[in-house]
Amino acid sequence: MTIAAFDTAKRPKRDYSLVGESTRWAVETGLASAEWYHTEVPRKTMKELMKRTDGPAIRDTVLWIALILGSAAGAIYFWGTWWCVPFFFVYGVLYGSSSDSRWHECGHGTAFRTDWMNNVVYQIASFMLMRNPVAWRWSHARHHTDTIIVGRDAEIAVMRPPDLLRTGFAFVGIMDFRYALPGLFRQAFGKLSDDEKSYIPESEQPKAVAAARWHVAMYIATVVVALYTWSFLPLMLIGTPRLYGMWHMVLTGLLQHIGLADNVTDHRLNTRTVYMNPISRWIYWNMNYHVEHHMFPMVPYHALPKLHELIKHDLPEANPSMWHAYKEVWPVVKRQLKYEDHYLKRELPPTARPYREEFHNFVLPTAAE
Repeated sequence: MTIAAFDTAKRPKRDYSLVGESTRWAVETGLASAEWYHTEVPRKTMKELMKRTDGPAIRDTVLWIALILGSAAGAIYFWGTWWCVPFFFVYGVLYGSSSDSRWHECGHGTAFRTDWMNNVVYQIASFMLMRNPVAWRWSHARHHTDTIIVGRDAEIAVMRPPDLLRTGFAFVGIMDFRYALPGLFRQAFGKLSDDEKSYIPESEQPKAVAAARWHVAMYIATVVVALYTWSFLPLMLIGTPRLYGMWHMVLTGLLQHIGLADNVTDHRLNTRTVYMNPISRWIYWNMNYHVEHHMFPMVPYHALPKLHELIKHDLPEANPSMWHAYKEVWPVVKRQLKYEDHYLKRELPPTARPYREEFHNFVLPTAAE
């Protein structure tokens, strides 16, 4: 791997708002809604990989719900003793972390073949995640259209220069209570931000407001029950699992794009695939195959390992573990504190098609400083 830097002479200073100078620059240079590189896969093979089926998602969802209910029952039964802690640990990860992958895949409409099943799980997971189901559906569509394009992508987790304190707080869900929950209340009062208005179609904006009101009402009801029973238990089951159970989602999710190139149109440069243990893969619903997912987002999660085997000859070598990936990216993130244009450039195998080095008004460097 090499650390490289963009020639920034013709690019404005990074502005991560969706209505600023970086937005204008991305549109003017053709980065916005650009044509992205895809590894060639035979049409028949891709059609087979994209085939939706209910079976795997029903199996995994039944297990998911059973584990959530079982761990919640144990936590309630042992409430007030130390025996409740392991049950809350499991419940927190299922509520605060695995809900993210269910939200994600059902939002794409690929987890189940049956649409109403996708919609039901998507709505439940959105509530668990403190995400407006309407706003985030459109936000994520933009993320796939303009992946890590500054000024266009609303879901860039680690900006440059990186805010390490904020990233650390994300592991314990504080950022959700600082931004996501107040955001839902703001939306419930009919106020959408300029950024939100830039990616939510005008016809969908009233639906976003209505969805926020439903979520806020359910959170208020939970607080009322907690006060009525004079117990913190209702809040331990609804809402606060985003504080104590979010760590696995952040641990896996940060690796998707952190430290890699921005403002490029090749997912091999800005997205990372990491091999993970079977438990994390189940929690994460195979999103560790993230380059593959971004190249072909309509391939269901259960087919991603097979897709990986078919196209890995054209991709950077996958990190063998999360530990390896973090060890690799940490020096890059530290350097970005002083030199925000630095990034980790993934090396391709000899069997891969080379990166398109020339892009618009700048050239991707090929050597480390």
